[in-house]
Amino acid sequence: LKHLGYKAVVVNLSDIFAMNGQPRQIPVSIALSSRFTLEAIEELYLGIKLACKIYNIDMIGGDTTTSLSGLMISITAIGEVEKKKVCYRDGAKQGDLIVVSGDLGGAFMGLQLLEREKEVFLATKGVGVQPELSGFDYILERQLKPEARKDIIDLLSDLEIQPTSMIDISDGLASECIHIAKQSKLGITLYEDKIPVHPLTHETARDFGIDPTTCSMNGGEDYELLFTISQDDYEKLAANILVRVIGHCTEEVEGYQLILKDGKVYPFSSQGWDPIIGS
Repeated sequence: LKHLGYKAVVVNLSDIFAMNGQPRQIPVSIALSSRFTLEAIEELYLGIKLACKIYNIDMIGGDTTTSLSGLMISITAIGEVEKKKVCYRDGAKQGDLIVVSGDLGGAFMGLQLLEREKEVFLATKGVGVQPELSGFDYILERQLKPEARKDIIDLLSDLEIQPTSMIDISDGLASECIHIAKQSKLGITLYEDKIPVHPLTHETARDFGIDPTTCSMNGGEDYELLFTISQDDYEKLAANILVRVIGHCTEEVEGYQLILKDGKVYPFSSQGWDPIIGS
């Protein structure tokens, strides 16, 4: 529950960073059933409090009520940004470079690992079985305790780079690229060998029989930042290890393409989480 409280805050702060802003305050409302003890709710709020401390934001109230179906959390992030610096999803231009922070697919593989261990636990009723989670700290943290990329917003400000569009990766790289492309009326070309994947994510995906590129394209919940910049700004961040150029914007008629490592062209679509239909 401490992880849940922390994550519930961070995923909302990420939306503010994705508009090139700085979060300042959050109201928190929860609804809970009688099966939650006072100690459990205190754990939840410990996570919320920790996120507020780390990201220097204030919790300014909210509401608490009862629920007949478990726990529900509603958090709204309130932030600010200079009008000239605000980023939307519709400002990308043909020829702009597509940039991503961090690495992708780790949260998805962390979820696969947790689901596998849960199945083992349920099958054995927990008798004589300990979850095999040792050595997987990185991908587990990517799923359970993600971090919003305030550092990237600060970096862009320091480098005097104004992104032409930006979004956070909550629903998968493919889905977020398509959001920007559709709203900017453009096509997208990505390069498989440029997409950053952590070695542990790659290794775990292979062990599960999953293509690591599938994890990075469709996994979601990484909460990294995806943004576009003018080619004129490339040299400013070319050597920075926090971000990587993974493609460019094309004419709308070219659609959405992934150039595979062998040079083949693969059209991609949105296969990650769809918040409208829940899949």
